[in-house]
Amino acid sequence: MYPKALTELIRAFSALPGIGPKSAERMATFLAHGSEERAAHLAQTIVRLKSQVHVCRACGTLSEDQLCPICADPERDRTLLCVVETPADLAAMEASQAFKGIYHVLGGNLLPMDGIGPDQLNIERLRDRLAEGKIQEVLIATNPTMEGEATADLLARSLKDKSVRLTRLACGVPVGGNLQYMDALTLRRALAGRTKAGLED
Repeated sequence: MYPKALTELIRAFSALPGIGPKSAERMATFLAHGSEERAAHLAQTIVRLKSQVHVCRACGTLSEDQLCPICADPERDRTLLCVVETPADLAAMEASQAFKGIYHVLGGNLLPMDGIGPDQLNIERLRDRLAEGKIQEVLIATNPTMEGEATADLLARSLKDKSVRLTRLACGVPVGGNLQYMDALTLRRALAGRTKAGLED
């Protein structure tokens, strides 16, 4: 029903994560009906992204320089390292303004059905960083999903020979949540991480 070029653009958008066929069709037809300037700007922005954004050689997040601003910041606590799955997870941690250490980005989580195993994750680089001897604690902050839990278990096994403290990002019942709507994994984590009841000092 559509010209070949438009069909190819719909397919390209559909290949992006989180974009279904209908959303891809709306985006592509919007560009087709829009001005050449809008389409050109989008194309130039994508080309500029690929030419100017690289992977930080230290932590593995996205950066315009060899070192990202966090890795280059001398004020960060370099004895505390937080392991996250993606650059988006790193951004979420930074938005909390509660973590003052440095990061390590795995580049995903275990997805055997999609061909993502331990060798596809940035684990060897993590072991190399720990071998330098400066890091004292590794906070595993993978997502609270089945894949994230499997990845966390893999990391714990992979790093058990290192002289560092391994901790896990706490997870449980969210504020305002209702127990009857919680999944089993969330409840198990909440029970495992339970604390003493009472007023804080």
